[in-house]
Amino acid sequence: MNKLSSLIKHDLAPGILLIVATLLALILENSSLSNLYNSFLHTPVAIKFGALEIAKPLLLWVNDGLMAIFFFLIGLEVKREVVEGNLSSIKEAILPIIAAIGGMTIPALIYIAFNGGNSFALNGWAIPTATDIAFALGILMMLGSRVPTSLKIFLMALAIIDDLGAIIIIALFYTSDLSLISISIASVAIIGLFLLNIFKVSKPSAYIILGIILWVSVLKSGVHATLAGVILGFFIPLKSKTKDGKEFSMLKNFEHGLHFWVSLFILPLFAFVNAGVTLSGIKLDDILSPVPLGIAFGLFFGKQLGVFGFSFLAIKLKLAKLPKDATWFQLYGVSILTGIGFTMSLFIDSLAFNDTQIYHYADKLAILLGSFIYAVVGFLVLRVALRR
Repeated sequence: MNKLSSLIKHDLAPGILLIVATLLALILENSSLSNLYNSFLHTPVAIKFGALEIAKPLLLWVNDGLMAIFFFLIGLEVKREVVEGNLSSIKEAILPIIAAIGGMTIPALIYIAFNGGNSFALNGWAIPTATDIAFALGILMMLGSRVPTSLKIFLMALAIIDDLGAIIIIALFYTSDLSLISISIASVAIIGLFLLNIFKVSKPSAYIILGIILWVSVLKSGVHATLAGVILGFFIPLKSKTKDGKEFSMLKNFEHGLHFWVSLFILPLFAFVNAGVTLSGIKLDDILSPVPLGIAFGLFFGKQLGVFGFSFLAIKLKLAKLPKDATWFQLYGVSILTGIGFTMSLFIDSLAFNDTQIYHYADKLAILLGSFIYAVVGFLVLRVALRR
């Protein structure tokens, strides 16, 4: 039991579970149990309160509901890092900010170069801009204490900024027809959260109730529901006081409590319900078509060119400094790891193409295979770089 507990708490556990969940989904989808797997994904789940009814298949409850909790955690992390963490000063934040901008811009341009003539395919331009923080950090942790702490901080800060960029992209480019009534209710909920924060209300339940109202209204508005999680995270106070005057951090309490469930349950479950790719129907022509090639080249070449190239320019122009105790070769190895899109890329893919099978799952296969290949390449490059 102690060994199981220590394994669960290990830094590598989230990455291992993501791999296991993905492989299990692929095995089930390509076996005699595929009908059972698909029946599980489309299990109808409905919640009704009076006139309000939310009825969705299990797949969408994971993508719209549980992923909102994941984005809530991102909101908490971004706020903490900005207020008192690695993004609290321009001097510390400038390198990961510039690297993240490069890591989103170049992959998008590469994807567009492959798919410029297809308006539907262009919906996926943001797929290769994402970085899977759990997977990338897990690979870095496998190299142990030889990795300079500054490189770990750089990758973590870059991935957080990358996630924030993904949130902005989702809000601006992946919304459907808007409902003014729902948006009005969401606005009232946001004002309520603002007032709770201003008046320093220290009851977590008050924030959770308004957060649920915000999530439902955003879900019904046409804007993607996961954005409600991020907004809620921004309004959770970093420092609060109990009735007897004792200080505590509601934000850190939420962050600590959610980290286990997000890393070891929500993200693996998301991978499990989204990674079921039918391999039998995929032909070589499908894999070599512009969309999967744009994703693969964008994630691998685009990410490392963007992250390393923009970092190189920022350091040479003396806008930032090379991470302490790190070499250029090590920084390049980390830039390869940012090409691991995995869960975030799968999430944006589901929004871009509405889970259609127009590309015969070749788009998702490009994300899955690409992420594994880039993880191995990044690990090997870093291993050589750390020996030097």
